[in-house]
Amino acid sequence: MVFPRLRLRDEIATLLELPWENPLAEWDAAGPTFRELPVGPSRHLVRFLVVDGSVYALKELPAHVAQREYDVLRHLEDAGLPSVRALGLAERPGGGDAILVTAYLRHSLQYRRLLMRLPQVTPAYRDRLLDAMALLLVDLHRAGVYWGDCSLANTLFRRDGDRISAYLVDAETSEIHPSLSDGQRRHDLDILVENVAFGLADLAAYQGRDEDMDTAIAAAESVRTRYGAVWAELHDQPEVVRGDRQAIRARLRRLNDLGFAADLEVDPVAGSTSKVRLRTHVTTRRYHARELERRTRLRALEGQARILLNDLAEHRAHLEWEEAASLDGDVAADRWLREVYRPTQARIAGVVGPDRDLVQAYCDVLEHKWLRSEQEGRDIGLGAAIVSYLAKGAPAPEAPTPGIAAAEAALEVLDVELDDPLP
Repeated sequence: MVFPRLRLRDEIATLLELPWENPLAEWDAAGPTFRELPVGPSRHLVRFLVVDGSVYALKELPAHVAQREYDVLRHLEDAGLPSVRALGLAERPGGGDAILVTAYLRHSLQYRRLLMRLPQVTPAYRDRLLDAMALLLVDLHRAGVYWGDCSLANTLFRRDGDRISAYLVDAETSEIHPSLSDGQRRHDLDILVENVAFGLADLAAYQGRDEDMDTAIAAAESVRTRYGAVWAELHDQPEVVRGDRQAIRARLRRLNDLGFAADLEVDPVAGSTSKVRLRTHVTTRRYHARELERRTRLRALEGQARILLNDLAEHRAHLEWEEAASLDGDVAADRWLREVYRPTQARIAGVVGPDRDLVQAYCDVLEHKWLRSEQEGRDIGLGAAIVSYLAKGAPAPEAPTPGIAAAEAALEVLDVELDDPLP
């Protein structure tokens, strides 16, 4: 065997001794530890390697495709865009194939398992999923990335506060450009709408919900509208009446709510004495996450950070009312961490288990508190909410529930069938 050409990033340089010169299917005899994890439809063999507690996804595919995917994923990482991280590439000379190594995205699920694990797929929850897909495609297009195979199956999802975040997991057909034309964006969006419609309809059929087929197609079409609304919010240059500061603040709030930090320019409109034009320059969707980290040194997803900042602000207001004195922002953040956030995490950590996202579990407690308070018509308080949440077993919508084991096993069979080479 000729030793392959290896590109291993520093964090996995210790994997040098693995049998990279052998086909991935033959690695078992060499001793590596693999974990059985669900994979979506794929033309290529995907296996999950466990080393020192870390999980890596290994995918075997043609060398030129692997090289392109590796380069695209590195570009996405450098640009701060939501995707899996490429960690290594092993190209076997003469064989024409390669093994791509990516980091396993913790706490993530494929759309079928995410939706199947819910007691009921409500329109609101499905809308969160579609919003996540639209925002992901907007992020990619703004960075000049043409996905080429946008689909639910090529995406991983994480619950993010009261939202869902989407991550690109398959970049085999992706291309990087300085910028995308309107035609390229439309074509990519057409592919996404068609594939989302197929994915939702396929799931409805599998679950015996034939009446939801038309709903699935209509829901997929709504991705186009969602994408267009966000794209317009980012790129339109509206004219407003001079002095209408409320309109300016409203535009900034909408961008911040989407997660974008924005630099604002207000310019006079040529030939008009009463109107100005608004221009915004936005960054990646990390507005609340960066603010949370600045104030508390906590790292969280964007949606989680927005909820935690609201919780911090609520606690600060309570302290100022209780103590009849204003409170410095840094002092308020420190007291929230010591008096609220860390004690709550300590109480729930043993119940939610090591495989759950503990930050998301804290957000779930806050949602549970809100729901119970609505039911009782009063604020039940955080302490009572924690007790109630733990009494229910600290449930999470994406956690496996009794009765779906057989369905997930059947999905594994379906995945195997879909993994067969395509003609």
